[in-house]
Amino acid sequence: MESFQLILIAFFLFLCCSSYADDYSDGDRGSMCMPGMDNSTWSNAVQTNLNNVVNTLEQNVNFHSGFYTTTAGEKSDKIYGLIQCRGDVSALNCANCTREAFKLASDRCYKSKSAIIWQNWCYLRYSNQSFFGVWEESAMAVSNDTDVDEPFVASKGLAMMGTLVSTTPKEPLTFAVSELDVGRSGKRYGMAQCTRDLSRSDCGQCLDYLLASFGMTVGHKKGWEAYGVGCSMWYNNYRFYSNFSTPKDAGLESQLNAAQRQWAGRFAVGIITLTTMSFLVFL
Repeated sequence: MESFQLILIAFFLFLCCSSYADDYSDGDRGSMCMPGMDNSTWSNAVQTNLNNVVNTLEQNVNFHSGFYTTTAGEKSDKIYGLIQCRGDVSALNCANCTREAFKLASDRCYKSKSAIIWQNWCYLRYSNQSFFGVWEESAMAVSNDTDVDEPFVASKGLAMMGTLVSTTPKEPLTFAVSELDVGRSGKRYGMAQCTRDLSRSDCGQCLDYLLASFGMTVGHKKGWEAYGVGCSMWYNNYRFYSNFSTPKDAGLESQLNAAQRQWAGRFAVGIITLTTMSFLVFL
């Protein structure tokens, strides 16, 4: 089992609640990379296959409802890749986020056969080991450390997010949003998403893992985000998501059969590097 280097970079998430715009900024949430390979183990074939995966993902993500998987190469040189955009983002934002994710992977995960890039609007993963249909017990959460909510509001907010754990796997894009009226305290907004290669059962388990892991540590904040290997959750006191519609041809069907789905937890914490941040937890 390979060891992994972890690089987590969290930015201040809640500077303003400006209107949704077709651009890309301040979207970086973190990354996880396998240690870079030296010249004796990094072959031209691996580089070519990685380039092919990246190009194929970028070319196809907006033609498949913001989600695409692909592979390139054979045997030890084979690379598996997945890209998924958040269910509410525009095609332009999806394309911009995808390009930025590839750039970050190239910069941070140089000569690495495995990488995960968490962006606010998209999620990129590639590896020399098959991970399609798999979620893993590795996750991080980011929140505004100074913005504590009233206890009864936080409790209602967590209950709303718990409902999303149940409803999101049933949605065609495994993406769902929710809104909660808390009287004088205004409203709270939630969102959840799984990668669409997961089964409904695994999607629910992944989201439940996030909420169980971070509910006690960030659930009392007015705004927080949790990112896992296969799913993510967002919560805030302003409407941070855009209007969206579900494509008629969108479906949950996995590209793999049930026998190929499995539990996994290959990511071991190696090195943690934190920069400008409000609050971050990693499990």
